[in-house]
Amino acid sequence: MPTVIEPKTEQEPKPQLVPPPSNEPELFAAEIAMERKSLNLFPIILILGLIVVVGGTIFYFVKSARDVLTVPVATTSVDDILKAQGPATVHFSTGTVKPSVNGGAEPQYRLLEKAGVIATTAPKAKGPTSLTVNVTGSGETLLNSIDGVRKAKNADGATTYTVPLAVRQLVSVDKVSMVKPHLAQVAYTWKWAPNRLGQQFDASGSLVQSFSSWDRTTLIKSYGVDFYSAEPTKTSIVLMEADNGVWKPYTE
Repeated sequence: MPTVIEPKTEQEPKPQLVPPPSNEPELFAAEIAMERKSLNLFPIILILGLIVVVGGTIFYFVKSARDVLTVPVATTSVDDILKAQGPATVHFSTGTVKPSVNGGAEPQYRLLEKAGVIATTAPKAKGPTSLTVNVTGSGETLLNSIDGVRKAKNADGATTYTVPLAVRQLVSVDKVSMVKPHLAQVAYTWKWAPNRLGQQFDASGSLVQSFSSWDRTTLIKSYGVDFYSAEPTKTSIVLMEADNGVWKPYTE
């Protein structure tokens, strides 16, 4: 009996699909690594934040310290302010001097003559009230010893003199009070420092006291006389720091 042989088919059996391996463990590991990295960065960020805060605080205090007016700086500032005010001065002219409203020479000429700086004569041709003024030899020596004397020639040939008598001198800075940053109130003491002629123009001196009360008032008001030998004066001033760091008188 013949053997029955099943016919072969050319189609191979289809292979079974194998599912791809899962990436979940790797993703989970990556997430853990990122979390660990974040946790490691947190202290660094915290430290950087602390550095910024501490640095800002230090900068604030350093800047605030610079905004405070110190006594040495206040001393220099007030001294410069006093120098900028300039000296007390007296003005007079040589040659023929016109009479004052009361018919005589202005009181500063009489005071200068008493001090030996000038000599006056009354020329008859100009009338009994006119004066011819000349600087004496001792007066010329005195004027040459004073710094800052200015001479100006007039059109009529006379010479006008501007003579310093005294300067303001800082004695001490007594207190510095900060009103607010860049603004301070300075209490200080100052006095007059008169030169040789200024001593003769002292309101409490014998030469000035020899004048009438009206003339003394005129001399103090208009001709440089002051109480140069008085006790030092206490006063105060408000200073403001400019952009260049210089402290100057505050003006609203």
